[in-house]
Amino acid sequence: MINTNQGNNASMLNGRRICVVMPGYNAETTLERTLAEVPRDIVDDVILVDDCSSDGTAALARRLGLHTVVHAKNRGYGGNQKTCYREALARGADIVVMVHPDYQYTPKLIPALSACISSGLYEVALASRILGDGARRGGMPLWRYISNRALTLFENICIGQKLSEYHTGYRAFSRRVLESLPLEENDDDFIFDNEMLLQAVWFGFPIAEVTCPTRYTADSSSISFRRSVVYGLSVVGASLRFRLARMGMKPPRYLRAHGRTLGAPAP
Repeated sequence: MINTNQGNNASMLNGRRICVVMPGYNAETTLERTLAEVPRDIVDDVILVDDCSSDGTAALARRLGLHTVVHAKNRGYGGNQKTCYREALARGADIVVMVHPDYQYTPKLIPALSACISSGLYEVALASRILGDGARRGGMPLWRYISNRALTLFENICIGQKLSEYHTGYRAFSRRVLESLPLEENDDDFIFDNEMLLQAVWFGFPIAEVTCPTRYTADSSSISFRRSVVYGLSVVGASLRFRLARMGMKPPRYLRAHGRTLGAPAP
């Protein structure tokens, strides 16, 4: 069982309280395997937000001692993340690491991602499947790998970055990022991840990358080909709007400094 006692400072990294958030949807068969690789000597808190699953994800999370929040109705992947980050801030997190509970990414890289932020050098850290050979070796379908590389190249050109990928679901953020970015303006679907990175770049938060292996199995969550096409077109549109905003046109709502944030943590 993970120790979620907010008064226990023994495991803090450089004085930073580390919280792992898991946006969960029908993850009953993989949650325990994922949790088993969470480094308990460094993680202070684990939160699972269940997005109205049809299986026993929430009940299992509670049995495993996780702080568990259940959506009464499905709010989408982005809506799930908003709840994850809001809960993490309310529970005193200084560094928040998002790990999918479908066991696609290994939680063993939590210390590396957290260290990028606790060092004070970065505010965002991404676990990249593209650095090294982790993606194809881990079973990423060829069509998905090619589309990932093509979209990433397009985004790098549009927004002036040199990231290896924008589409990983394994990320770490400083508290300052989560309190500052207008995350409530982002979409509640899968494009949320991409919009969040565009926000980080727009508002000047430095981003680190760590190479990461991945696993594509029958239990791993994955969007359909049709939804992947919709996602890809949304990424292209978001990148073009970013580029046009840099050229002086009115930025979209999620890139405006006075957009809606998650708000201050509960007292």
